[in-house]
Amino acid sequence: MKPIDSPRALMILARILALSEEQIEVLLAEVLREFGDRHQRVSDIFIQRFLQVQNYLPAGLPVSEARRLLIGSYFTSEYSLESAALFNPSIIPHPDQSDVEEGATRIILSLRATGEGHISSITFRSGTVDQHGKIHLDQASRYVTEPRPIPSAAYECGLFLRKLAELGLDTEFARQVLDSLGETFTLAELRRAVESLKPVHPDPEAPVIGEKMLLLARSNYEVAFGPDQSISERIIFPFSPSQSNGIEDARFVCFRDGDERPIYYATYTAYDGRTVLPQLLETQDFLHFKVCTLNGPAARNKGMAMFPRKIGGHYCMLSRQDNENIHLMFSEHAHFWYESRIILRPVEPWEFVQMGNCGSPIETEAGWLVLTHGVGAMRKYCIGAILLDRDDPSRVIGRLRDPLIKPESDEREGYVPNVVYTCGGMIHSGKLILPYAVSDSATSFAVVPLDELIDAMQ
Repeated sequence: MKPIDSPRALMILARILALSEEQIEVLLAEVLREFGDRHQRVSDIFIQRFLQVQNYLPAGLPVSEARRLLIGSYFTSEYSLESAALFNPSIIPHPDQSDVEEGATRIILSLRATGEGHISSITFRSGTVDQHGKIHLDQASRYVTEPRPIPSAAYECGLFLRKLAELGLDTEFARQVLDSLGETFTLAELRRAVESLKPVHPDPEAPVIGEKMLLLARSNYEVAFGPDQSISERIIFPFSPSQSNGIEDARFVCFRDGDERPIYYATYTAYDGRTVLPQLLETQDFLHFKVCTLNGPAARNKGMAMFPRKIGGHYCMLSRQDNENIHLMFSEHAHFWYESRIILRPVEPWEFVQMGNCGSPIETEAGWLVLTHGVGAMRKYCIGAILLDRDDPSRVIGRLRDPLIKPESDEREGYVPNVVYTCGGMIHSGKLILPYAVSDSATSFAVVPLDELIDAMQ
């Protein structure tokens, strides 16, 4: 859904308003005949889009239902989400394991979908892995739908103030705005408080600070899908300004904290065309998602990946702040990251250019299995693996000297040639189930016996 250009919107609306009701009915019938079977509930989509432009209409102007639908259609366009590529997958167990055959696991596969304008989003597939490690993917729907924003989503005042402080925005104006709100507030309430205080506050920077407060709030939001939408019909498309040019390389992990209900986290890269920002996605059911900014001096660059549980009472994350080495971080809060230290540097020729993780660590009896990527000559990407100590993940206790997966002759051509890459695998029945991208174009699978992989590490 593209942003609305105000001057052009006025001209388009003027042309539609000049049509007779009879012309409206004829044109609307043509649009519905041509596009009605290409989308679910297309009339609902048109009405939603109309509501976004109705403020440009003269106040009090009566508008028929047919004219509303036609106006909405003129401000709607189709977008092919996967037309350029479907790649960089991660795999996790599905929250619902009911009615699964003995020895099998139902899975969710997340993928980076890239379409027109090289804009990336997160899309999903479902399936099962049987007791022998064979992958069966469900048929994907031909429809796809964005989630609905939750306008009443509540922000915690204390957490929001801490994020402001990390951005250098903990000013008197910001505190007075938050003091006028309760312990929790909505985006609409924050906007009203900013607009109310901004004209009367003595700080000349108040308007700028107010806009940055609203921008921060818009970058921390919640969305939800309808329960009747299959997993392959759900798309997480760029929504906030920081994501305007794409959501890249989500690394999903099933996070467990004691006896609490599991949370599915995904670290990903938001890109606005100039700046890359690591962000965090959170869900318990893949219907309701929270999107959060990651803050602190260590929350930068690409490739952050959360461990699936706390270690020593702290959240733990892999990262790559310097574009070259794999780092390790600890934090008392999942949103804030302050320090990192290098635990692995490029050693082998196939990783001389840079290293990074390929998804969240996987806990095994032998240690934390970490899939890595290495970049060598001619920007050739390979997938490797390391083993970290379970109690002290800063200790590397095993490492493949040769790539686990490298581009084969039939995998080297694509949008970005000579690349194999993954955002996460899982263990099932003693095997590593590893989906991986082929030259930034398509996705394939590898199945690796876990004991053989562990034994191969030096």
